[in-house]
Amino acid sequence: MLSESLERLEEAIAAACRAAGRGRAEVELMAVSKTYPAATLAEAEALGLRLFGENRVQEFAAKAQAIEALRSCVADPVRVHLIGHLQSNKAQRAVELFDGIDSLDSRRLAERLNEAAGKCGKRLPVLIEVKLSTEETKAGLDPASAEAGELLERLPELEHLELCGLMTIAPLGVTEDETRACFGSLRGWRERWTASYPRLRFDVLSMGMSGDFRLAIQEGATRIRVGSALFGARGTA
Repeated sequence: MLSESLERLEEAIAAACRAAGRGRAEVELMAVSKTYPAATLAEAEALGLRLFGENRVQEFAAKAQAIEALRSCVADPVRVHLIGHLQSNKAQRAVELFDGIDSLDSRRLAERLNEAAGKCGKRLPVLIEVKLSTEETKAGLDPASAEAGELLERLPELEHLELCGLMTIAPLGVTEDETRACFGSLRGWRERWTASYPRLRFDVLSMGMSGDFRLAIQEGATRIRVGSALFGARGTA
């Protein structure tokens, strides 16, 4: 049952926070609902979850209408963020559908999102996805690249975007030390960029998933993204 899975997950998060000397309120839980139906989101919402992550524009478009009432609640609305790679040509549709984009990885995409958000009359929360893995399949921005500097210089001028922080995905199949080093590196880039770009905010560190969120919490994650540990084995999308 989802309620039992959530209870076990909350116990694990609380234990990880205690071990790291942090309060539970310092870590936000994002329920990764990609591949799960709208009914599962509704069930999770009824248990108190309010932040969800989806991977694909087209997949979420098919279930957005079914949860529209949950997202329209004035007092405590559900928020759904895109956490998967976004192509620039889908920026307009993504801005229309999502409450935030957590996979910003280029100046070009930032400019497209800013334009789209302006047309929608909204200020869009975004996270920069930082690539700290050598895996070719991983998306994200090389933090040491010229492109990263160009994006960070440009963002303060994009008035319809609200930079909230950084996101990364640790490499698969590596040791705990390597995973921890990845998360520590993201924290290090946040510290450097906070000092270098005082007009930008880097409050959110989104890192850690079902298999490694405990390490992420130890390394300073403020948001963890959990899917299978909460909802069970995935279907296909």
